Amino acid sequence: MKAAGTLAAPAPRQDTGGTAPGRARPRPLARRASTTAAALVVPVLLLTVWEIYPAVAEVDPTVVPRPSLVLSQLWEFRDLAWDHARQTAAETVIGFSCSLVVAAVVAALMDRLLWLRRGLYPLLVASQTVPIIAIAPLMIIWFGFGLMPKVLIVILVTFFPIVVSLLDGFASTDQEGMRLLRTMGASSRQIFFMVRVPTALPHFFTGVRIAITYAVTAAIVAEYVGAEKGLGIWMMMSKSAFQTDLVFAAILITALMSTLLFLLVGLVARLVMPWYYAQRSARR
Repeated sequence: MKAAGTLAAPAPRQDTGGTAPGRARPRPLARRASTTAAALVVPVLLLTVWEIYPAVAEVDPTVVPRPSLVLSQLWEFRDLAWDHARQTAAETVIGFSCSLVVAAVVAALMDRLLWLRRGLYPLLVASQTVPIIAIAPLMIIWFGFGLMPKVLIVILVTFFPIVVSLLDGFASTDQEGMRLLRTMGASSRQIFFMVRVPTALPHFFTGVRIAITYAVTAAIVAEYVGAEKGLGIWMMMSKSAFQTDLVFAAILITALMSTLLFLLVGLVARLVMPWYYAQRSARR
């Protein structure tokens, strides 16, 4: 029998999911829609101001063309734009694909061989201190005006972030998991592919996202130095002809190309690492 005056046990507290009492949690769909709308407001406002200001201030179209003029000129010269954009896209995709393969192999070897990492890492850092605008003319002199110098420049620009991100990913591997697999008789190769590679994948795709945005710019810089076709040479010819609207059109194509490649990398990352995005969604 309970003693008199004993306090009753408090009722178990219900988890409200971090929201205040009486306040409904925001729906994921509504929250996502509001985020998307907020992301569209700023570009729409900028484009609106850009469209109105040159007309009101009577700015020369050769100085600041309106977005509507840029789009109309892009449509008029769509065949020429497509020809140049296709060349730049080919240089970017080929160079970046080669960079991915070489960077993955080099990062794996540097992680495996300590002496190679100590000897090669300073050279990788030093390679990033040399301006691309200084290397590009040498590539043109050595390899001509074809595809090879552009591909090599894309590799040089995108190689470093991929290698560094992979090395950081390998270094973040859980040591307890590796020791557990060793006690179960797993070989070094099995540990590498079962533990080290999955751990390094998020870091790897972070480096790939950074590198892919540099790849298009690297190809265009190489075309500026010397090329027969490409967005870079089209920008230079349009600038020399005082066709500023076509320069902006080439810039627009460059931005769209970089954005599409960035989104493609994100899609591949979701397909390769579904567990990672599921865990991140659960934490949110």
